[in-house]
Amino acid sequence: MTEQGAAAVGTAAARTKGLRKVYRGTVAVDNVDLEVPTGAVLGMLGPNGSGKTTTIRMLLGLVTPTAGEVELLGEKMPDGAAKALPEVGALVEGPGFYPFLSGRENLLRFGAAEPLLATADVPNAVGAALERVGLTAAAGRRFRGYSLGMKQRLGLAAALLVPRKFVVLDEPTNGLDPAGTREIRTIIADLHAAGTTVLVSSHLLAEVEATCTHVAVLNQGTVVAQGELSALLEAGSGSLLVTTPEATAAVDALRDQRVPARPTPDGVRVDLSATTAPAVVEALVRAGVPVYEVRKQRTGLEDLFARLTEASSTADMTELDTLIAEEAR
Repeated sequence: MTEQGAAAVGTAAARTKGLRKVYRGTVAVDNVDLEVPTGAVLGMLGPNGSGKTTTIRMLLGLVTPTAGEVELLGEKMPDGAAKALPEVGALVEGPGFYPFLSGRENLLRFGAAEPLLATADVPNAVGAALERVGLTAAAGRRFRGYSLGMKQRLGLAAALLVPRKFVVLDEPTNGLDPAGTREIRTIIADLHAAGTTVLVSSHLLAEVEATCTHVAVLNQGTVVAQGELSALLEAGSGSLLVTTPEATAAVDALRDQRVPARPTPDGVRVDLSATTAPAVVEALVRAGVPVYEVRKQRTGLEDLFARLTEASSTADMTELDTLIAEEAR
């Protein structure tokens, strides 16, 4: 990260307060207080129907909140949209382009409407954006012939035509193969290194864990956890990996103390939800079990996500999805 980006983290590039959205009596988002630190890469997670995309749409002024406040790059939304949105690049719910035009022609039209881009600079900016997302070779093909992954790439190129202060990516790896997913990870890392704030909504927990500095978890329309990713993972109970040649004796000794443990190829894995690392070591030493190494393994994002959302309703979200789509039209 650049010094500028590192220094900026801590202020808010975007925030919501008491955000609420109701579609014909159905609550999609309820009392969401979200903060996106400047210079951070924030991963927005949640089960289907948790309110992620609706929250993003309200953040960008695409949907009017039923209640609550939205601030984007220091501007109150939607009144400050004219000042804030030129500094924002967004790929939300899939890109929309003219199907009969080529990828390059579509981007040229985006560039012509870009307030931060001089007319003379549009062709070069389009060429650079196409190269950045790996679409140079397919730039002359009509959009309707693009695969889902290529459409996603073109949408990302449109969002990155000019340097942005804030970039919003809703499921950016949708339809991409593993190579394309790695390229998106690199682009996000480059944006982060330049001090750009990035908000990523994704269902790929491994990608979020690999690319994001912060996370916000939504469940049933509200935020159930948010903060620095490392801090949230450390806050989980985690487990302790104990290297010992006497795994069976170690498991027996710990179970005598009502501490959950199971054998591993090199020793035992101990659940720390109801105990501490020093207590585990003490119990093993007292039982005469040789301990070669002890190291804590933090909670993975998948485990944390499951723990935070396990109470999620399994109700059918078809009605809510239909209402959202109708309002968007």
